[in-house]
Amino acid sequence: MRDSIGGESKDFPKAIKPEEAAEQAAIASVLQQLKQKGSDYKICAADLLEIDIYREEELKRVVRVSQNGGISMPLVGNLQVGGLSQAEAEVLIAGKLKEYLVNPQVTIFIKEYGNKKVFVLGEVSKPGSYELPPESRLTVLEAISLAGGFSQVAAKDRTKVIRATADGKNVDFTVEVTSIMRGEKQKDVTLEPNDVVYVPQSFF
Repeated sequence: MRDSIGGESKDFPKAIKPEEAAEQAAIASVLQQLKQKGSDYKICAADLLEIDIYREEELKRVVRVSQNGGISMPLVGNLQVGGLSQAEAEVLIAGKLKEYLVNPQVTIFIKEYGNKKVFVLGEVSKPGSYELPPESRLTVLEAISLAGGFSQVAAKDRTKVIRATADGKNVDFTVEVTSIMRGEKQKDVTLEPNDVVYVPQSFF
């Protein structure tokens, strides 16, 4: 919408439709729930951890958690971190380093999850997390099939894939489900670890 004030044109923001606002709110709620679950995550075998000690660059390590839940660090040797949260592992490593450093500040970032999953949420029969097959790909339609298929009120052609970027932001894109089901398989999206497939509700 445009208006003229004092001879100058002025642009007004495009109004968001109620159904679009509701869908955006639902996606934000889903992402918040996943963020909360992520804070409760327990480190497991094959996770790839980036361990940073503040102002101790030479001690920074990227390590893979062994099958028995162990890692190896300079100065402190082998430590068991399997089954711990990120915060608990940070406290454990800092406690061991106190014998060698003054007030060590440890930060752990999970660069890669050993247990690779995707999340299928919204209007599907069995929303939840599903493991990615180790030796083959999993597409959006295949993931929805694992989740029991669409519900009766699913807006199939508004299905979205939400993916985290390297800088911690989220990007999303819409999947043309009807076109894929008609045979345009190239439009089916191959999922990556921690992708979220979200199927919104249809507005009648």
